[in-house]
Parts: sequence; structure tokens; C-alpha cells
Amino acid sequence: MAHVLTVNVAHPRPNPDDKRAMTGIDKRPVDGAVAVRAPGPMHGGLGSGLVGDTIGNQLVHGGDDQAVYAYAREDLDDWQSELDREIANGVFGENLTTAGIDVTNSVIGERWRVGSDGLELEVSRPRIPCRTFAAWLEINGWIKTFTGTAIPGAYLRLVTPGTIRAGDEITVTERPDHDVTVGVVFRALTLEPQLLHEILRADALPTELKELAHRRTAG
Repeated sequence: MAHVLTVNVAHPRPNPDDKRAMTGIDKRPVDGAVAVRAPGPMHGGLGSGLVGDTIGNQLVHGGDDQAVYAYAREDLDDWQSELDREIANGVFGENLTTAGIDVTNSVIGERWRVGSDGLELEVSRPRIPCRTFAAWLEINGWIKTFTGTAIPGAYLRLVTPGTIRAGDEITVTERPDHDVTVGVVFRALTLEPQLLHEILRADALPTELKELAHRRTAG
């Protein structure tokens, strides 16, 4: 059964890449239910979709298309073996640590019903690694390593608000008939630009990524 292992929210701290700024990448599991609502625009909105969570840099993070970030425990376990260090739930900055669902191979526009409170989320885009992520893990060359493996996890937008807690079942209620997955979009944006034409088949892809793909493929 696909389900939420933990719901993780930020413990704000100085950004390890820029001590003048704060970051919410240090996310830790919480007990009880967490309300999920649409955060609004990336710039000037509420940041995260989870009440009580924090987004440090709202120039590139947060907003409706990045309301919730999910990463599979199975993939964290693989990283744990590869890096030979413990990777606790939330350490990758994910709001939801999941089990039993292949997050990176979810389809753009796929919808998840989570728990029994009516919460519905829609897969929107991959996570692109940043310098804060690398500085937080203190791994030299981490951006290149993470990118090369191409298991980015998925951002989700809110369809129907509700609450979420550890143990909630995840049910895929709708899946578009294209095969543009989170992983395909990630590879198109980073490693394999020849895939940019392909990702435009996903209607639910955020407008900014559609525009980026059009610009990169123009001419």
C-alpha cells in the first residue's frame, strides 16, 4: 500500500551556503495532522503548502506549483547505501517521505488522494538541486551527483485542501495518458535537452517550464 511515512516541516536555520539568509531545508517529521492549503504565487505568497512549514528563498522555491515536495523512502535508502551515511526522513528537504509509490516515475498531472480528509494533490514538476541542498548535506560535487542519478522526487500542487499525517494512504485517482514523468522532465531540463519537445505533451506542466522548453527549442 502506498502511504506517507512521515510529514516533515522546516526548522528554520541560517543557510549553510549564505549565512545572511535563512533556509527551510532542515525538515523533520512531526506528529499529528498538518493542514495543506494553496500557498499562492512563488513571489509574495505563503511559500509552502503545509501550514507551519517555511520556505527560505521564495525567488526560486515555493508557490502553487511547488506546494508540496515528496521523496520516496526507497530512493533515500539507495542514497543511504551509496553515500554510506544515514539519511533520515526529511533530510532531502522533502515534506512527504513516502513508501510504496515510485515518486520520480509519477506522471505530470497525475493526481493523488491522500488520507481520508479529502486532500488531493497533483504532480507538477521535478526538484532541481541547488547550492543550499549541497551545502546542507556537506557533500562535494553533490549537485552533479544528484543530477546524474536523475531521481529528483516530485513537487505537487494542491487540488483540494485537507490535512495530512504519517500513515495516510496515497491513492492515484487520475493519470494522464501521456508518458511524461517527473524523471523525464528532470532529464530534459538537465541532462538530455533532446527531450524538451517531449515534455510539452504534458498539459499540467507549469507554465514557466513550458515557456523554458519553447525558448530552448526555438529555431
